[in-house]
Amino acid sequence: MGMFGSFAKSGAKMYGTGEKVNVTFDDVAGMENSKLELKEIVDYLKEPEQFRRIGGKVPKGILLVGPPGTGKTLLARAVAGEAGVNFFTISASQFIEMFVGVGASRVRDLFANAKKGAPSIIFIDEIDAVGRSRGTGLGGGHDEREQTLNQLLSEMDGFDQHEDVIVLAATNRPDVLDPALLRPGRFDRHVVIERPDWRDREKILKVHTRKILLDSGVDFTTIAKGTPGMTGADLENLVNEAAILASRENASAVTMAHLEQAKDKLLMGGERKMVISEQEKRITAYHEAGHTLIAKLLPGTDPIHKVTIIPHGMALGITQQLPEDDRYYYPRSYLENRISVALGGRSAELLVFGEASTGAQSDLKMVTDLAEKMVCQWGMSEKVGPVAFTRGEEHPFLGRKLAEEKGFSEEMAWVIDKEICNIIWQGEKVADALLLAHKQFLDALATALQEEETLDGVRVGEILRQLPQ
Repeated sequence: MGMFGSFAKSGAKMYGTGEKVNVTFDDVAGMENSKLELKEIVDYLKEPEQFRRIGGKVPKGILLVGPPGTGKTLLARAVAGEAGVNFFTISASQFIEMFVGVGASRVRDLFANAKKGAPSIIFIDEIDAVGRSRGTGLGGGHDEREQTLNQLLSEMDGFDQHEDVIVLAATNRPDVLDPALLRPGRFDRHVVIERPDWRDREKILKVHTRKILLDSGVDFTTIAKGTPGMTGADLENLVNEAAILASRENASAVTMAHLEQAKDKLLMGGERKMVISEQEKRITAYHEAGHTLIAKLLPGTDPIHKVTIIPHGMALGITQQLPEDDRYYYPRSYLENRISVALGGRSAELLVFGEASTGAQSDLKMVTDLAEKMVCQWGMSEKVGPVAFTRGEEHPFLGRKLAEEKGFSEEMAWVIDKEICNIIWQGEKVADALLLAHKQFLDALATALQEEETLDGVRVGEILRQLPQ
């Protein structure tokens, strides 16, 4: 019994016994809309009687939705810090143990402690670990998860309106959550936390470099604009990598060059030292030159940031494009051009060497995924039309391949497959024609890559301008 009792403890950490959590909204860079939505929770916890006097009800459950690394946990802690209340935090996976009933017991323990410490905030991270849709389990482990979820629902329903306990939860998969969790009275308010735009990335970089010795030449705006899609966690890692590089060189401060190197490492993977033959080096140079030239010739493509034949990560060479600003909409012409750019490496190999190599593997996967989305999700096929099809729905606990559902006939599946191939073939034709018509530019870029190994966008422009038009 003693052993079971120790398992049943909630495992939640409690920060503060009357004192504030040492994180406030000032420590959270960006996310202004999210902070504004959560400010009323702070106001309620500070002055609950004011809300009760008017007769309003504050949501008891708030779901923070966003990709990993966007700062959901930090934002939850900041709410508690701003309100000056006790903060109980636990990962949903900690509820589940091998013994049936332990998860439900831990939920009861967590909520009991939060009520004793009220006013307080409960934060459940990765709630999809226990909150997935019920009824699809294949064994006892999922029965335990369902019991835990039922207990969580029961505890939230059991809140008295005078109990000043707010439940925050975080997930990056709101689509798999049980509908019962999302109904009014539970997690009925969703606060969406997007990846930061370049202005927010600049603010985040400034926060993470507060304790870093920086060279006066560091330009946060340039770094922020060159890191599209990066989250707060990514940027924190970037700053740390730059500090490590500076320390390794015994530099007096972190310079712009250190930050650029760290950015390239995160975007392209770490540089690998390996010996490759001259022929493989030549193939890689033409492959990357093919990507680069198509990107320069087609209108509306993202600018070339860097192209290299030095192995990084799992790739022998990389052509890196970075948008001038954050993108939220992608027109069909942009996507078609992106497919042609991705196939430019393979087209260059066929043009120069008469056959393609295995170097285009990741390119082919990318264009196939992109073409499938164009046909099945974005209505960009004239034959299929402006409809959305699910090619393979992931069922919780059954897995993607075990339980695929198709909402269309076999005849339509054949049309979809044909349209996907047509989009890819059309992109390949464009790449083939452009490279054939501009072979001298391709040769010049490939030669420069073999000699210099890495070219930035400015150098690529210089090489192409030196040739007769």
